Amino acid sequence: MSKRELKKYVAQLTKEQLEEQVIELYEKFSPVKVYYNFVFNPKEDSLLQEAKLKVTNEYFPVRNPGRKSKPRAKMRRSIAQKFIKHFIVLGVDAFIVADLMLYAIEIAQTYAAENPIKSETFYKSMYNSFGQAANYCIANGIFTDFKERIIGISAEAKLKKWQNRYDFETLIDKISIL
Repeated sequence: MSKRELKKYVAQLTKEQLEEQVIELYEKFSPVKVYYNFVFNPKEDSLLQEAKLKVTNEYFPVRNPGRKSKPRAKMRRSIAQKFIKHFIVLGVDAFIVADLMLYAIEIAQTYAAENPIKSETFYKSMYNSFGQAANYCIANGIFTDFKERIIGISAEAKLKKWQNRYDFETLIDKISIL
């Protein structure tokens, strides 16, 4: 069904029929429920804190009292990406999305500073996240608000001698030209 056909169908419904369908969608589909819960109660700060906590837990897992061994860091970029995508779909403020994007890279850098990482895919993944974050900031007109953090991430990659540190620098140089 196209958007045009949907508009035509919705226009034919009575107010009561439309209300019934919205309620049914709300009860039947979890994403609809999440969307309406956010629209009517947009606790963006608590969403951000929850996301940051889960991203942090990927690199610095919390030890459970009953567990004998120390939990291993999973370092999954996908966890942060899932939250970022979810925030964008919900229409969360661009500053909050950018903050989470940069935070995910910064926490990974903190982990990498304390733990040697040999995986080339880790560095490539962090660079991809960095590029996405920088482009997101530019596209949303908030780059100047996050410029210091973006440059800081690049500087940290250089300082810690990441394999792809020059890629970070090159991206910063390209952005500076804009």
